[in-house]
Amino acid sequence: MKTHFDLLLVEDDPNLSMIIQDYLEMQGYKTTLAKDGHEGFEAFKKKKYDLLLLDVMMPRKDGFTLAADIRKTDQQTPIIFLTAKAMKEDRIAGFKAGCDDYITKPFSSEELSLRIKAVLKRCSIPISSKIEPLDVFFMGDFTFDVNNMTLSSETFQKVLTRREAELLGFLCENKGQLLKREQILNAVWGNDDYFNGRSMDVFIAKLRKYLKSDPRIQITNVHGTGFRLEVIGE
Repeated sequence: MKTHFDLLLVEDDPNLSMIIQDYLEMQGYKTTLAKDGHEGFEAFKKKKYDLLLLDVMMPRKDGFTLAADIRKTDQQTPIIFLTAKAMKEDRIAGFKAGCDDYITKPFSSEELSLRIKAVLKRCSIPISSKIEPLDVFFMGDFTFDVNNMTLSSETFQKVLTRREAELLGFLCENKGQLLKREQILNAVWGNDDYFNGRSMDVFIAKLRKYLKSDPRIQITNVHGTGFRLEVIGE
């Protein structure tokens, strides 16, 4: 069991960043502070962190751009955005950039602590524990290797993000069955709130894009109910 966690906090407001850093260290987190997106990316490249807290509106490199740059080489480390932007379009943009959670300013220290704990707990669960006993799924032309989180065919290979792999694994495990939206959300995201629901729709669209070269594979949307993974002929 890990006894401490290393966090990277990227926040350009010096007063807020010091308050957050002090609070996190009081909670037992070892916290590295960066003052803008460029400095945050340099800090990320130098060390392995357990979780990244990224402000969205920052000089030199905004949080969404920073997250996208990080996701080019690291699909695993969880990201929480800190932002004053409360529009649902901004939240969706955050999930598209690869975040695991989104906290709108102003927030309480208790909310921050609970969200960090929830993300760390969720992300520390090995993916294989959710989709055993199979380690490899075969779908039409595609092979999905659970342990390595790879989706491949003769003409395509993709290393999935943790969330993509968990979602695809859950669909594969229940192939041919209609899964209610709340079932998927609770199994993969940990709760079925509105914003996680919008995030799930984004990830479903990504999986469809990856699988589109084989028309036999369909992730069918049953309007208002949920999704079903089907492979025609199997």
